[in-house]
Amino acid sequence: MGVSTSSPEKGISVVTVDFPPVNALPVRGWFELAGAVRAAGRDADVRCVVLAAEGRGFNAGVDIKEIQAKGGPALAGANEGCAEAFAAVYECEVPVVAEVHGFCLGGGIGLVGNADAIVASDDATFGLPELDRGALGAATHLARLVPQHLMRALYYTSRTATAAELSTHGSVWRVVPRGELRAAALELAREIAAKDGRLIRLAKAAINGIDPVDVRRSYRFEQGFTFEASLSGVGDRIRDGFGKDGAQMGDHD
Repeated sequence: MGVSTSSPEKGISVVTVDFPPVNALPVRGWFELAGAVRAAGRDADVRCVVLAAEGRGFNAGVDIKEIQAKGGPALAGANEGCAEAFAAVYECEVPVVAEVHGFCLGGGIGLVGNADAIVASDDATFGLPELDRGALGAATHLARLVPQHLMRALYYTSRTATAAELSTHGSVWRVVPRGELRAAALELAREIAAKDGRLIRLAKAAINGIDPVDVRRSYRFEQGFTFEASLSGVGDRIRDGFGKDGAQMGDHD
């Protein structure tokens, strides 16, 4: 359990997240993920990073029960950890391909929204249930996946979109059957890794440099409203009711 790194092929590093049962990451998990992605990007032999996950889904966001149990310090830690993990993906010195299966919720949107490309299985769904969890954030990253008005509607309703729907907007590179997901992700990573190592790093820096939105600053601005919701009491009230009507993503047993 945790975050691991493997090298299945020359030039490719796979960073895998495994926090059963639903990959709802505790505070330490977000920092472990950030460290693993940054380390992979610094490796001079690596030209592409694949971000993957084990288990039922790619990512279910933060561990709500940790925040319920520890209160403010855990909320602050989760916010900082998410910010670091999202930034690590965006700032990784080489392109990052997100390999997504099952659910990709909350913090998962922050990760894939900052990735360079997404390959998804046909059972993958994407969404931000933040309003149902007493939090705000990652609209910055959802806006990188879908058009503005769709982003707003998904955000306000906490609804999800399928991989096929995101593919129509051009944000998912390929949608494949679950059993073909790793092969499809490695196929794209292999094509990227075939480029000159120095040049691909310059390309990543150049593309980041022309982004119209500073994703780190934009996300941190959003997080301020999560703290405001918590200070007003509404965030805690909604979080305290989370999971009481049955098992939900991000609710550890």
